[in-house]
Amino acid sequence: MAHARTTIDCDVLPKFTAAYLRVAGDEAAFIEAHTGHAVPRLMAALGEQGLRPEQVRWVVVTHAHLDHAAGASALLARCPHATLLAHPRAARHLIDPSKLVASATSVYGAQRFSELYGTIDPIPAERVRALADGETFALGDATLQVHHTAGHAKHHFIVDDPAVDSVYTGDTFGLVYPALQRGVRFAIATTSPTDFDPVEARKSIDKVLSLGRRAACLTHFDAVEDLEEVAAQLRHWIDVSERLLAFEGDRREELRREYIADAARRGLTLTEADLTLLATDLDLNAQGIAFAAERGQPS
Repeated sequence: MAHARTTIDCDVLPKFTAAYLRVAGDEAAFIEAHTGHAVPRLMAALGEQGLRPEQVRWVVVTHAHLDHAAGASALLARCPHATLLAHPRAARHLIDPSKLVASATSVYGAQRFSELYGTIDPIPAERVRALADGETFALGDATLQVHHTAGHAKHHFIVDDPAVDSVYTGDTFGLVYPALQRGVRFAIATTSPTDFDPVEARKSIDKVLSLGRRAACLTHFDAVEDLEEVAAQLRHWIDVSERLLAFEGDRREELRREYIADAARRGLTLTEADLTLLATDLDLNAQGIAFAAERGQPS
């Protein structure tokens, strides 16, 4: 049976957020749903592979953060035979997204929420399957397996896909924006609210490596094959973030300085355009560290 993996640019910014179309024979799965605004791009990618919406068997989200899962209800509406696969903690919030919607709307306001994420509708429980740690699912003649990976979010899992020698890592294996890969690797960890846990984050990185796959398929952005190098950089950023738990100054500004200094050590000069690209991550990472500091670490 023919197997293929395609990266789809979901286009918040070019090459900023990815979803993956996984094809096995005459069956397909989307891994990550992004937002409702990305659904036309996902469906176009499906058509380019000569497949119909009825052939989509699964929509898989690695966790319930809205840049990964907000489009799940709209995508399922377009794919009538598909079932959503999610971590048990994520599944319940996608069946009843009222808390997710209310929380994000309180931050952004209704108009900005709609601009960012589209409409998030409840997903019928019968179209949702919550996957336990280590559980498998079939796609054509392939067997994929999920592994729960806390550290970034308690409702996060990764998806091991031996048939194409890949693991889909969501946010567990950091952020590798193509615009910042200028002759050297530059990867950063994501510590966004509210579940950052450095102990669990390190365990999750180790789990990704333990699978021994050729490629790690990141949501932000695309597949990477130098897994040991990326892992080493992520461990560095987790160490920095753990140190900042006790920092009493401006964590965002300290992280910004660390990014600039670390890039320079690697031979990369971060421009103002680069720092603008990283601005949202700087905000979220600093907020996540602050949440963890208030909660108390290590877990």
